[in-house]
Amino acid sequence: MHPEMLRIQDCLAAVRARTSFVPEVAVVLGSGLGGFAESIRRVAAVEYTEIPGFPVSTAPGHAGRFIFGFVENTRVVCMQGRVHMYEGYDPADVVLPVRLMGAMGAKIFFVTNACGGMRPDLDAGKLMLITDQISCFVPNPLRGENLDELGVRFPDMTTVYDRELRDIVRASAEKNGVELKEGVYVQLPGPSYETPAEIRMLATLGADAVGMSTVVEVIAARHAGMRAVGVSCVANLAAGLSPTPLTGEEVIETANRTAPKFRRLLWDSIAAMHREETP
Repeated sequence: MHPEMLRIQDCLAAVRARTSFVPEVAVVLGSGLGGFAESIRRVAAVEYTEIPGFPVSTAPGHAGRFIFGFVENTRVVCMQGRVHMYEGYDPADVVLPVRLMGAMGAKIFFVTNACGGMRPDLDAGKLMLITDQISCFVPNPLRGENLDELGVRFPDMTTVYDRELRDIVRASAEKNGVELKEGVYVQLPGPSYETPAEIRMLATLGADAVGMSTVVEVIAARHAGMRAVGVSCVANLAAGLSPTPLTGEEVIETANRTAPKFRRLLWDSIAAMHREETP
């Protein structure tokens, strides 16, 4: 067996030693959304530090634990905090949590993040449904020997973000009166923010929002056969569009301010995903 598959199995064994809960939906809670996990009907929690060989979050506002429980009737596992390549982790480390949640049984991968808006209507506090993605200067997490147990060597990415799941999020936004923009998300390595010239380049490539996570995670999820859907919280206008310098504090402040409506959208969307998945 490939060493990475052995690592996934070892991590799964550590989780299973603490809970046998099998989730339907795996949720990555980005900056400002960690509190969402406290609202679910909790069944179990597992600290990342309790899983041998598992990467630990160092970014501000990322608690570093799995929360297992229910959003209404939907069985979920929530990541309170993710890891990023800018923290010094390899792509395989960054996507290990995604692959582990798939090994737990999750069939849907719901990713959230904070990002910089690259259109005038994507200013601070707006929410954006991700319709497609671009990887820019970020290593593909599928490089190297393929993990045949997870997926094929050359996975199709034509519809990276599932159409039916996007429809569910749109309907939830309308139900809750939440303004929901749509656009293409691009991941750069970080941790420095982009220059105005880079933002102009990314806009030319077709991107609408930029961040330092998500794309490699979604590639790994799709490779493993999970359906993906994603929503970004726009924390600020990107460099060259913002009148002020970009700061990490601004990202956290905006994410926290936007969290209540983001949580409503997330809750109703996930609840509807159980009904969508149930025959």
